[in-house]
Amino acid sequence: MSRIRHHVRGTRRTATAGAAVTGAALLTVTLSPTAHADARPTRATAVANAASALLAHAATLGLAADQDTSVRDVIVDKDGTQHVRYDRAYHRLPVLGGDFVVHLAGDGRYRGADRATRQPLSLPSVTPEVSGPKAAALAVSALRAAHPGHRIEQVKAKPRLVVDALHGHPRLAWRTDAVGLDTLGNPVARTVLTDARTGTRIDAWDSIETATGDGASLYSGTVPLQTTPSGSSYQLKDPTRGNTYTGDAANRTDLCIFGICISRAPATLFTDADNHWGTGATADRSSAAVDAQYGTDATWDYYKNIHGRNGIANDGKGSYNRVHYGSNYNNAFWDDSCFCMTYGDGDGTTFGPLVALDVAGHEMTHGVTSKSAALAYSGESGGLNEATSDILGTMVEWYAGNSSDPGDYLIGEKIVRPGFGKAALRFMDRPSRDGSSADYWSSSVGNLDVHYSSGVANHFAYLLAEGSGAKTVNGVSYDSPTADGAALTGIGRDKVGRIWYRALTVYMTSSTNYAGARTATLNAARDLYGAGSAEYDAVAAAWSAVNVN
Repeated sequence: MSRIRHHVRGTRRTATAGAAVTGAALLTVTLSPTAHADARPTRATAVANAASALLAHAATLGLAADQDTSVRDVIVDKDGTQHVRYDRAYHRLPVLGGDFVVHLAGDGRYRGADRATRQPLSLPSVTPEVSGPKAAALAVSALRAAHPGHRIEQVKAKPRLVVDALHGHPRLAWRTDAVGLDTLGNPVARTVLTDARTGTRIDAWDSIETATGDGASLYSGTVPLQTTPSGSSYQLKDPTRGNTYTGDAANRTDLCIFGICISRAPATLFTDADNHWGTGATADRSSAAVDAQYGTDATWDYYKNIHGRNGIANDGKGSYNRVHYGSNYNNAFWDDSCFCMTYGDGDGTTFGPLVALDVAGHEMTHGVTSKSAALAYSGESGGLNEATSDILGTMVEWYAGNSSDPGDYLIGEKIVRPGFGKAALRFMDRPSRDGSSADYWSSSVGNLDVHYSSGVANHFAYLLAEGSGAKTVNGVSYDSPTADGAALTGIGRDKVGRIWYRALTVYMTSSTNYAGARTATLNAARDLYGAGSAEYDAVAAAWSAVNVN
């Protein structure tokens, strides 16, 4: 991401396009012209508008001539509203808590700002009384104290002078990153914030090292993986996605009676010596682990990048995977109580290992549902619960854009074997192709198993995305009928994913049935595209096409 400096010094300065100058002295500003009023502002336009706002509202933002600002991020909403996020420096020292976000209307007018702190930024001196080596030694002691019972070796510490505006009145501080290895060979790291005048510890927190590896999967080819260094090897744990990890259940099962689990099959974290995981064959137990971890990564990224959701629970915390569960186990499932996904190896006749990308997206979406609408897992709401996982799991597969497992509207097509007798578990274009699922709603659909009553919503989602009739999409042939004989034109899967996600997280509840899902998705389409939009009308038509009126 590019960083644009905003110099705020001297008696007179000139800011070019995308830069601002603030201070008490007379200022001259030259800005690039604003984009045409009918066009959605670009990133550059937003930065230029924010630069102007910084000039006009310097006092409100606490800016002065001894400060610099730099753009960290820019978000432009669909309606043109702009949000420009800044970092701040004081006498060229980074300011912890100096960040702020400028909010602008579609035409560039200043709407306000959010600041991490409103403390006035003024220090008597930026010369430390505590030396850098002293701060480093204090951080090393803090690292060792945070890991009692372990001898921390190969320790390194790097202090950096900053201004701390997060912990009360701004003060000069050393921010020191200390790293080392514990007695098990695992990396440990701690960041320590020390008062640069008194040597008092202000704050401290753990930090993590990360590494980039790759894995040969069963279904998705060779894929990139973020892993964690551990001594001379690596752990299949992703610190960039909430520390989600994958472990080997060693073909053990949970001890459960009447749905209550007394004990769980442990998941031994996978490790690897060279950070190149798996062989792409089932004989290597880490190959299935690669698929599971990759599926977790793709699902995390889909929800983060498309919907702004930071992890399953939207709290930044990762779940974990258990692979090689049970003996020839023909299933995969999400469990709220452990916040984890579990994958069987399949019996080899009907199913192979159930770690395919759309299966991973499906299972993790059950977790998203549990943390949002919490659709009851029975009756019509249960069908909607399953359909939500099919619909958004399918969107994950399309989002990933993996050439070894390209996007389609088939569920579980990679895991089925010839003995299964069908090309996939479920078919969204015409759900009855699986022999049991419902294409259309009827008053008895709620009596079906939830994996079959889900067909109504799956069919709706396909029709809304692609339209009706025979066609080939991404190399796969489909032929989708309608209950009312209407010929439908799709609005595209990206819009379907956004509409369904908003309906799930904003409007659906635990008891939502198919009539309620129609209302929820219409509300979502109205919010996103307008009540009189083509998308809104298409949602209504697609529901009517599956007999939900």
